[in-house]
Amino acid sequence: MEDRTYTADAEPGETATVAGWAHEIRDLGGIAFLIVRDTTGKIQVKFEKDEMDDDLVETGMNVNRESVVKVTGDVEEEERAPTGVEIVPESVEVIADADPELPLDPSGKVDADLSTRLDNRTLDLRKDETKAIFEIRAEVLRSVREAFRDLGCTEINTPKIVATGTEGGTELFPITYFGQEAFMNQSPQLFKQLMVGSGLERVFEVGPIFRAEEHNTPRHLNEATSIDFESAFYDHEDAMDACEHVVKSAYEGVAENCQAELEALGYEDFEAPEGDFPRLSYEETIERINATGELDEQLVWGDDLPTEGEKALGEEMGGHYFITDWPSEIKPFYIKDHDDDEQLSTGFDLMHPNMELVSGGQREHRYDHLVEGFEQQGLDPESFEYYTKMFKYGMPPHAGWGLGGERLVMTMLGLENIREAVLFPRDRQRLSP
Repeated sequence: MEDRTYTADAEPGETATVAGWAHEIRDLGGIAFLIVRDTTGKIQVKFEKDEMDDDLVETGMNVNRESVVKVTGDVEEEERAPTGVEIVPESVEVIADADPELPLDPSGKVDADLSTRLDNRTLDLRKDETKAIFEIRAEVLRSVREAFRDLGCTEINTPKIVATGTEGGTELFPITYFGQEAFMNQSPQLFKQLMVGSGLERVFEVGPIFRAEEHNTPRHLNEATSIDFESAFYDHEDAMDACEHVVKSAYEGVAENCQAELEALGYEDFEAPEGDFPRLSYEETIERINATGELDEQLVWGDDLPTEGEKALGEEMGGHYFITDWPSEIKPFYIKDHDDDEQLSTGFDLMHPNMELVSGGQREHRYDHLVEGFEQQGLDPESFEYYTKMFKYGMPPHAGWGLGGERLVMTMLGLENIREAVLFPRDRQRLSP
């Protein structure tokens, strides 16, 4: 539509053609208004019934809400209008009529539950608040890509259909691949490690991962977006530095470029994290969780951290923090142990006060130690031969991490359910739309 003017660009004294959705109709008797909405905002179209063609008024007043319309007319100043201007129409065309019975109200005057919203995502994203979430999500992904480039990374894309899972286990979605069994990939972990042994050295990926976990919680998905980093000649400390840079960059990008969206969501004092993220050892972490008195049983060395323990410590910490030096026995085979203590891994997690965001560490780059790690975790090294053989040809020390994209957006905006940060979420109950 070459002659189209966005509603936000309509200037008094011009003749403009705007196109969008019929947001609201207000009939005040001798005068009536049609509010037209597009991606930039809303504009008021004024109908003075006694002074206008009857057909023109009838078209404007009888249009169903959420129909797609095109309006051409003179733009005039009107301080009482929501945006300070209004259009006096010469023509109104209904491009696509909407059903008068809508499954939800895009104006937001009538609330809808999350399930209804997800079933009708197209309508849901016509609401300013919902649209704002995904504009912010887009800015987060733009900002993290820019941060990775600041670090000298090359963006890669790795397979999502694989012959074996990254970490074994049963959390895999099997598929039929030309008569063979294959799986949807849990993580790009093994492939990104192979790339740091290539000429690329430092890489990142933003892409989907698939996990057949039977969780049904507000913070778990079966298809998620993973933001991954891996670098040759990095240790776990370097990787944490890179992680902190990327997360802070995401917040800074949103603070700088998403003021209108933050206002739509009611944020008046959104700020990027300042200062270094604290780094607590696993041992100190369980001691501090135990000291909160929130758990029925005290944690001991080797325990996973329960959700209620994470939340109790998160309230105490008040911001992002790392948990480092995890027990080797509860970290994956590819995480390198400390040279001076084989019971202690270089694995780390980045925590938001409400949940885990990142898991990472230095990787085991020595072939013999890597194969031994497979065997210790009950995995067959021969099933991963495409991966392990490359460690015979000069694999440098390297480290990296994976960050949950939806969890980053969820915690950044204080969303109650991770599904609010996904256009079309996939969980145990939802396969369509």
